[in-house]
Amino acid sequence: MYLSIFLNFSWKEFFLGSEDLTFMFEIVLRTIIMFLTIIIGLRVLGKRGVKQLSVFELVVIIGLGSAAGDPMFYKDVGIASSILVFTIIILGYSLLTHLIGRFKKIETLLEGKSICLIEEGVFAIDNFKKENLGSDEFFSELRLKGVSHLGQIETAIEETSGDISVFFYDEKDIKFGLPVMPHSLDHPLQNIDNDGHYSCTFCGFTEEKNIGNAGKCKNCKRDNWVKASNKKRIT
Repeated sequence: MYLSIFLNFSWKEFFLGSEDLTFMFEIVLRTIIMFLTIIIGLRVLGKRGVKQLSVFELVVIIGLGSAAGDPMFYKDVGIASSILVFTIIILGYSLLTHLIGRFKKIETLLEGKSICLIEEGVFAIDNFKKENLGSDEFFSELRLKGVSHLGQIETAIEETSGDISVFFYDEKDIKFGLPVMPHSLDHPLQNIDNDGHYSCTFCGFTEEKNIGNAGKCKNCKRDNWVKASNKKRIT
């Protein structure tokens, strides 16, 4: 039975689909044309279009990719119509880029704006709530930049590209702050067993505490604390 299935299997349809072999050569020509069109399009867009992409630029690249991909292997999609789509997208991008350069409101609407996430070693919690950043993901970003606790950071800003810019205190100005190392927040405290500096697990506010009830954070009114760190940065 299996031999019969194997012998009757349409290998031509498996490899070529409903097209004949001559269309394979047409695909080669279509792909070369669209590949060259992509290169020309990206040259027109300039370096800005191929760096770290904003949401606006990502939409443009997706549009170009869709316009280029279909005519490469769909016989019923003409090259001319795809090149027309390319032209419209590039002209639209050029127009919007011009408007972005002239009008700040349009730039903010299309690309967003930078947001301060940490200020003087404490989360800017009102701004942080606007961003879809989990604490683990954000702490990972900080660790990659050599940060072990928030007391090392003067300011951290999320750029429109999604990158995190971190500005550090001078070594002599480093203060106690919320640790960002793995599992550092696993065992929050509500009662203090040893005098020292403790950080709020929610916002990073840090203060010196004595033995006894930890109380609520003056900044966010939460009541979970962990031992703060004042380690120097290792660069």
